[in-house]
Amino acid sequence: MRVQNSAIDENPVAVRTGTTLAALGVLSFSFSLPATAWALDGFGPWTVTAVRCALAGLLAAVALRVARVPLPDRRQIAPILVVALGCVVLFPLLSTLALQTTSTGNAAVVVGAMPIATAAYAAVRTGVRHSPVFWAAAVAGTAVVVAFTFLRSGGVPSTGDLYMIGAVVGGAAGYAEGGRLAARTPGWRVIAWALVFSLPVFVPASALALAWEPAHPTPTAVTGLAYLVLISQFGGFVAWYGGMAIIGVARGSQLQLAQPVLTLSWAVLLLGEPLTPAAPIAAVAVLACIIVTQRAR
Repeated sequence: MRVQNSAIDENPVAVRTGTTLAALGVLSFSFSLPATAWALDGFGPWTVTAVRCALAGLLAAVALRVARVPLPDRRQIAPILVVALGCVVLFPLLSTLALQTTSTGNAAVVVGAMPIATAAYAAVRTGVRHSPVFWAAAVAGTAVVVAFTFLRSGGVPSTGDLYMIGAVVGGAAGYAEGGRLAARTPGWRVIAWALVFSLPVFVPASALALAWEPAHPTPTAVTGLAYLVLISQFGGFVAWYGGMAIIGVARGSQLQLAQPVLTLSWAVLLLGEPLTPAAPIAAVAVLACIIVTQRAR
C-alpha cells in the first residue's frame, strides 16, 4: 500500500497503517544496542559486525531467490549502495565499537539525533517542505536528547559518543534513501539487496574476524547475535521501510525519537544499568515532541 505524501493527512487508514509499521521498526531497532552488548559478551566487535551482516546477507539472498526477485534497475543501484554503506556497514560497525567505551544508555541517547538527521537529509534529497511546527518539534526533541547526552557524560563527549555520532550520520542517510526507494519498490527488497551487495565484503571479513578475535559463544552472546541478524539487520527494516513508504521519510523518522527511551528501558531492565533522575523527564519531553511531529502537516 503506497500513498502520495500530499494525500497522507486525508487518508487516516494509511496514516495508521504506516505509523504502525514504522513504530514496529523503531521497537525492533530499540533492542539493537542491548543485543549488541549481549553479543559482545562472547564475541569481539569486528566479529559481531561482520557475522551479523554476512548471515543477514545470506538470509536476504535466499529470500530474494525464493521470491524470484529481478535485479534492481540502474536508477536503484546508487540508493541501495547508500543504504548498504549507512545501514549495513557504518551503523553496525560504529555502534558496536562505541559500546566498547560507553554504556548502552549513553549510546541510546545519541541515537536520538537520528530523526532530525534523517528528516533533514530527506528534505534535501526530495525537496519536500514541512511546516515550521514540524521542524520546531523535531529540533526541540533533538535538543532534549543532546542535553540529556551531555548531562550523562558530564559535558564531555566520550570516544563512544563520537563513534555513535558517525553511526547516526551514516544511518540517517541509509534510512532516508531506503525510505525513498521503498515508495517505489517493496521495502524488504531494499534492505535485502543492500545486504546482498555487502556480502563480498562481509563473508571474508567474518572469516578473518573469527580467526583474529577469540570467541566464547555463550548462550547470551549467541542470543544477542541472532537478534542482530534476524531482526536488527533484516526483519526490522521490512517494517521500517514499509512504514516510511506510506507516511513519508520525515514523519516516519520522528517516531525514532522514542527509540532512546525504549533502549534506555531495556538497558535498565535487562542489562542492569542505572536510571538517572533526568531520564523520565527527557522521556516525557521527547514523547511530546513525537506527538507534535505526527500531527503537523
